[in-house]
Amino acid sequence: MARSFAALPDPDQAPALLAEMATVPCSFAPATVGAPLALYGAGNLGHLARDFLKAVGHDFAFVVDRNARKIEANAGWSGVILRQPEEVPEQAKRDARLAVCVVTAPYVPLEQALSAQGFKDIVPFFDLAEGFRQRHPLSNGWFAPPLTAQDRDNTAGALVRWDDDISRAHHLQFLAWRRLREEWTFDAAPVEGGNRFFIPQVTDVLGDSEVFIDAGAHYGSVIETFVTLTKGAFKQIVAIEPDPANRVILEQNLRHWLPDDQRVSICNWVLADGRREATFHDGLGYASQLSGTGLTRVTTNSLDALGLSPTFMKLHLEGGELAALKGARQTLLAHRPIVVATVYHNADGIWATPRWLMDTLPDYRFLFRVHAWCGNGAVVYAIPRERSAL
Repeated sequence: MARSFAALPDPDQAPALLAEMATVPCSFAPATVGAPLALYGAGNLGHLARDFLKAVGHDFAFVVDRNARKIEANAGWSGVILRQPEEVPEQAKRDARLAVCVVTAPYVPLEQALSAQGFKDIVPFFDLAEGFRQRHPLSNGWFAPPLTAQDRDNTAGALVRWDDDISRAHHLQFLAWRRLREEWTFDAAPVEGGNRFFIPQVTDVLGDSEVFIDAGAHYGSVIETFVTLTKGAFKQIVAIEPDPANRVILEQNLRHWLPDDQRVSICNWVLADGRREATFHDGLGYASQLSGTGLTRVTTNSLDALGLSPTFMKLHLEGGELAALKGARQTLLAHRPIVVATVYHNADGIWATPRWLMDTLPDYRFLFRVHAWCGNGAVVYAIPRERSAL
């Protein structure tokens, strides 16, 4: 279901809205693979879904996309049946389980539109992926259980400490999907889709001598945005990317964007709260991560051990953000960088990661923003007050 609110929640109202969802039973659960299976959406998430299903040993019958005719020649879908919704046979609409591979638009209206077109069995892709966690670590579809008294107190404590009511609205929107699969929206707090990691409160205070640490750099798209926004005026960039295949493409991209720039370096460290042996699941693109499903043995390390002096840190580690932050505590306290961290890959995002930042970093502004739908794209922003005043 969907629920819309005209007004933003203030520090008094937000805990009351939290109480409405905290212990209510959830009527949804991870979805299973139907036979036949179809995908809706041929964009980036559609490609991820295709690769995911191949990795877990499942196939799909066809892909549905409103722009199917325009993307038929796309090499990424070579040999795949692509159909516009109206081109799908009625029998296939009745029989297929349609996994929606779209998080750039509200889910509930999309599901309703597909249902009106005759599709009978519709699920979010990440709810489908959640059933394969024992084989694949992709964790964007997790469900939050009913909150304990401690969970509720700590979550309410985070809600009242956000710097603005938009953060309270976005945090509640994130929680409602994770707890109940309800799509809450606030009219005055739209999803901020196109500026992940670079909201105005961040870009307004960026200077020309930033030391940027990109932890979980993947192919370097966030670095490219950073360089564009700073017009190439920065002191240093350290890209941290432990996946070997990702790192090859990252190196190529950085050479293209910043040829022979000695200010840029790439590090293959696996960040955590300290040095230990662990298993890393590589070869998954931006879903590569520390996981027991992997086959690669690695030695983790802390960011404190790198000896860097960051002014701006971004962490997107598929659920490893809190451990990496704990391993960066001395660096954070000594250098007081802007910190942006994703919080949608596991239940740390409910309160543990926000509260750790709030309790550790004195005199910071804390913001919460969602940049996608279906509980995805949630980011915590921590900005030193001495910078936000500039």
